[in-house]
Amino acid sequence: MGAQRRPKVLLLGEIEHAHEQWSALGELAELIEPGAKNREDFIEEALSGEFDGVVVTFRTFASIDITGRFDEELIGVLPASLKFICHNGAGYDQVDIQPCTERGIRVSNVPAAVDDATADVNMFLIIGALRGFNISLFNLRLGHWRGIPPPRLGHDPEGKILGILGMGGIGRNLKRKAEAFGMRIQYHNRRKLPDGLSGGAKYVSFDELLATSDVISLNLPLNNPVLLPLLTSSGSQIHTDEHYSDLVHQRQTRHIISTPEFEKMKDGVVIVNTARGAVIDEDALVKALDNGKVWSCGLDVYEEEPKIHPRLVANPHVMLVPHMGTWTVETQTAMEVCNIGNVRSALETGKLKTIVPEQAYMQ
Repeated sequence: MGAQRRPKVLLLGEIEHAHEQWSALGELAELIEPGAKNREDFIEEALSGEFDGVVVTFRTFASIDITGRFDEELIGVLPASLKFICHNGAGYDQVDIQPCTERGIRVSNVPAAVDDATADVNMFLIIGALRGFNISLFNLRLGHWRGIPPPRLGHDPEGKILGILGMGGIGRNLKRKAEAFGMRIQYHNRRKLPDGLSGGAKYVSFDELLATSDVISLNLPLNNPVLLPLLTSSGSQIHTDEHYSDLVHQRQTRHIISTPEFEKMKDGVVIVNTARGAVIDEDALVKALDNGKVWSCGLDVYEEEPKIHPRLVANPHVMLVPHMGTWTVETQTAMEVCNIGNVRSALETGKLKTIVPEQAYMQ
């Protein structure tokens, strides 16, 4: 009998920091990269059999320029050998989970590695938006000092109610930072957190959070929930599984904040988004800024990145950051190390360390 062929790992994108950890995977598998530079060529390369034997793929956000979205079409041309997609990011909306699930492909992300850096940007935007710094920062560079006439007075964070929509790892990290500025914290999740995780934050309904928060921070994933198959690949029923029940009742988060939600908010509310751009209806946000319902906002993410709604760019009461929530050496390194850990775990144990919540029942 011939020697058993080594599994392959397909790298989509670049390893920029964790080179040693990536190279060490060579002891377990053959590490390969595509020759394609665009989606059409990538699909052709896949159909030609170039990726046969690939068990795991490591993908980055930037690799979307090569492959496009990991949608049903793309997943359909990937080799039958592929069992794991390891995504190098906390948000994984570039990967359609349903077709992966239907093919038995498990998907991981790197949820905890981004918490601290993203919450830092979150807090920066909250302070900047509350204080109204954006106008004077712009005027200072034009040689107009604070502005002519001077801008309206800002607001202190002390005593303000911060409503965190989506109290996952980033939201809990933000809670600790905001409390240091004297803010009072309330949150809404699909389910109330255990006391040990909530840290004493007040749990409220979605509508109460909208109606009573002075500042609303969006820290929830972008999803478009679909009903997953009722059977696992082995044929066993999963419809009574707790994770599956969560998914069935999951609120769609695309445009979770739109005109009806703005109407429920306090006049003069401050909005901050470091999650995904499409959780806010940007047209509705522009109107809410124009009519004064929203006093100011801070954004790190946008519906059609890198394009930004022109009326958000033109509005001096909007702080804009070009998706830099994880833009640090330390965080980018930690993300790669975590994702490489998922690749290694898949190769060594057949399981992922941080499988996406929609597939928790598949572990």
